Amino acid sequence: VQLQASGGGVVQAGGSLRLSCTASGFLFDVYAIAWFRQAPGKEREAVSLIDKSGAITYYADSVKGRFTISRDNAKNTVYLQLNSLKTEDTAVYYCAADLDAGSYSRNPIPKSGGMDYWGKGTLVTVSS
Repeated sequence: VQLQASGGGVVQAGGSLRLSCTASGFLFDVYAIAWFRQAPGKEREAVSLIDKSGAITYYADSVKGRFTISRDNAKNTVYLQLNSLKTEDTAVYYCAADLDAGSYSRNPIPKSGGMDYWGKGTLVTVSS
């Protein structure tokens, strides 16, 4: 089982990046995929989630309107488009997978303790 996050880098404030999370070793299309981030000295926080079908999405208030999550089940990949980046978006971004039994239709907020698989993070640095 592997989740590979990529696409991080250094960008100026106002810029854009696209993160990718590619999965292997498990049945990708029955899993919801979430993105979390952890900034230096801060706790890990949920950023976004997409359910197994792509019909349900979640965004933290801090990124709503700027980030967009999508998935391509044929490629076993979830994307997170980051636009209008701010310095406070600087963090290590992690993707995680949770077997989707339908609970996200009631509450789409992902919980880090409830994820089944985690990938290694990708660093996003936003400079002023």
